[in-house]
Amino acid sequence: MEEALSSGKTLSKVFFQRDAGNEKIRSLEKTCRQRNIPFVFVPKEKLNRISRANHQGIIGMLSPIDFHNLENLTQQLFEEGKNPVFVLFDRITDVRNVGAIARSAYFFGIHALILPAKESAAINDEAVKTSAGALLKVPVCLSFNLVQTLKFLKNSGFQIIAAHEKAEKNVAETDFSFPTVIILGSENEGIQMQLLAHVNGEVSIPGMGEFDSLNVSVAAGIIFYEIIQQRNSKLS
Repeated sequence: MEEALSSGKTLSKVFFQRDAGNEKIRSLEKTCRQRNIPFVFVPKEKLNRISRANHQGIIGMLSPIDFHNLENLTQQLFEEGKNPVFVLFDRITDVRNVGAIARSAYFFGIHALILPAKESAAINDEAVKTSAGALLKVPVCLSFNLVQTLKFLKNSGFQIIAAHEKAEKNVAETDFSFPTVIILGSENEGIQMQLLAHVNGEVSIPGMGEFDSLNVSVAAGIIFYEIIQQRNSKLS
């Protein structure tokens, strides 16, 4: 763990033993905060399940990708004359869904993915494999406070659109010609109310079957297609 930090390797998440309370853990926790590395405190039993090695109360997961700074990326895209579309994940914990969304995002030219540092699937080898390598190509940013991230993006000129099955407005009725953030919610709980309080609009995908919702990765692909269709039609 210490060697990984000192060598500059990217860590996707760090697990600390709960109630261990030693100086080494406090020092590494401070380093994680300074470097914006996601970390969580867990029981010793969970650490033992992750690794049978002598972990000494600390396990770091190496990340297969390098994370981008959201503020720098946003400025860069605007300076390049881009009309960015970002996708913000709200507590999507299934690694296969994250990978599938990333694959669709790369296919449709989405500019960045924003993941919460906590309560999110880890970006690991399985996620990269499920994404068919897209997670190595689409910029991924970490957010330690989703509300503050939305406020920053709104102040930067983005419209914030929440996608969920209870929204009354059809996704095709929304104008995506502006810089846009699409919020995709938890597979089980949807989008948090504290995030919905900051949106400019809410959209759903109309259907004809008996199910009232789609898998989040399928819904994401449909929304991305609608965005690219609208933008291409205005260019032609």
